[in-house]
Amino acid sequence: MRGKTVVITGGTSGIGEVAAEILAKKGACIVLVARDKTRGKATLARLRNSAPGVAHSVYFADLTRLAEMKRVATQIADQEPRIDVLINNAGALFARRQVTQDGLECTFALNHMAYFVLTEGLRERLLVSRPARIINTASAAHQDATLDFDDLQSARNYRALKAYSRSKLCNILFTRELARRLHDTGVTANCLHPGFVATRFGDQSGGPIASLLWLAKFFAISPAEGAETIVYLASSPDVATTTGQYFHKRLPTTPSSTARDDRSALLLWQRSAALAGMKENGGISTMPPSR
Repeated sequence: MRGKTVVITGGTSGIGEVAAEILAKKGACIVLVARDKTRGKATLARLRNSAPGVAHSVYFADLTRLAEMKRVATQIADQEPRIDVLINNAGALFARRQVTQDGLECTFALNHMAYFVLTEGLRERLLVSRPARIINTASAAHQDATLDFDDLQSARNYRALKAYSRSKLCNILFTRELARRLHDTGVTANCLHPGFVATRFGDQSGGPIASLLWLAKFFAISPAEGAETIVYLASSPDVATTTGQYFHKRLPTTPSSTARDDRSALLLWQRSAALAGMKENGGISTMPPSR
């Protein structure tokens, strides 16, 4: 990883932070995308202490907002001459339904749309840096999920875990369609289930679900264990040309049949592009500047 640049969202806590630290120690230059300035600056300081001599950096953005997703992607693309690895890892679970200023349900916005828009915004940098890799953190929570394309924003009968499971299904379908569109470009796209990990995930959800998650974490794996597959997909030569796969414990694993539906993957892409104000143009897509 020496000399390579890794952009990572959700890299200031949990498995993202562990992955960032390990990749930095392997020689990578880490570019963090964070919302919380205190945690972002603290993580950056730790990276600089544990892996000195490399120009690690942090950019701040609210990844539930389309304009912020586009702005930070533009900033990173302008400042970073190359991007070798993009790790879309930020995610959250919301106990009650919340809607962003864009009219997007927060789970869908952060857990799926941020992956979609940031990837598109950094597409050119990834292509000129090829071989390059895109890694999306999904979850086994997708297994029983289905998408209602007439209600992607969960306006009807919102349930926190159902919305989260749907967003993780979106991650896998997005990866599948992305890999198809990037075929033979030298840029790969894979996703993973990290396992149920004892992190800050769900702590801010509120309501009974936060308490249930707190109890469940006594039986969870450590962030170091959860980060293993992310680090593997970002750095191992064994998967240099592997694309369109779903991994668990560093092995390709078969997701649900719904997650393997190419028609759903294409429709999700088209709906996401429309929501983001993007136009498809034969490659991945074309995105107008943020307003």
